[in-house]
Amino acid sequence: MKLQPAQTDGLNTFTAYGEGYVSVNGIRHNYNIIVLPSRLIPEWTQADFDSLSIADFELLAGIDAEIILLGTGNKLRFPRPELMRPLAQAQKGLEVMDLQAACRTYNILVGEGRKVAAGLLLA
Repeated sequence: MKLQPAQTDGLNTFTAYGEGYVSVNGIRHNYNIIVLPSRLIPEWTQADFDSLSIADFELLAGIDAEIILLGTGNKLRFPRPELMRPLAQAQKGLEVMDLQAACRTYNILVGEGRKVAAGLLLA
């Protein structure tokens, strides 16, 4: 599916997504990634959803963002509560959604000028 972002010149936005990939500014990525408006963190984790660790969430908690979107792949799945502890301690908001919803929501929030990050599980 192609996405058309709002006024986001110079910022990272999702331009497409599909089975096992996302495109950011027209560049395809086939691995778990964190996307922020001004930078990418490629290969954020080697984990799949079931093997996510507290260290994966500590990295998310350390990001300069007000809202963190967790894209859990093709279906919505919620992480174990203990994994979200670093985000609660850092007073960061976490929204869990499927990959497609995370990409669309991220683009909307970037277009609004919000400090957002998307941590996406593609594996």
